[in-house]
Amino acid sequence: MQLIPVRIEKPEAINFILGQTHFIKTVEDVHEALVNAVPGIRFGLAFSEASGKCLVRWSGTDPTMIELAKQNAQAIGAGHTFIVFLGEGFFPVNVLNAVKSVPEVCRIFCATANPTEVIVAATEQGRGILGVIDGASPQGVETGADIAWRKEFLRKIGYKL
Repeated sequence: MQLIPVRIEKPEAINFILGQTHFIKTVEDVHEALVNAVPGIRFGLAFSEASGKCLVRWSGTDPTMIELAKQNAQAIGAGHTFIVFLGEGFFPVNVLNAVKSVPEVCRIFCATANPTEVIVAATEQGRGILGVIDGASPQGVETGADIAWRKEFLRKIGYKL
């Protein structure tokens, strides 16, 4: 077995969701979940088929995000995984529950805009995701000032009253 770190290639501000699923119907069902969760959402979606033709199946509403999804799905190369790139101004917090409720979705590895590496195991049979490295390691524990900043920030961006 070989372990391969695969860096997610994307613009800094772009968020993505990486998950595992089990059926070709995922492409259409995740697409529908996203557009039903946030009307007008811009996204690209790619699903790596694990049997049959073993193609990267894709969909979306934004050509740039679709290309990012297809390229990163091919780089990861793990069957039965999907990746969704959200256009600028769209965030996982607004769609994650809708994606998780899609019957084919087995797990979410991450939902982030951080620099991310996907740890892939490769065997003679194929490739699978073991996990992800999402962002950087902690540099300490928040202080009272950090808590105050966090609370103020969440209210400033409208996620808390």
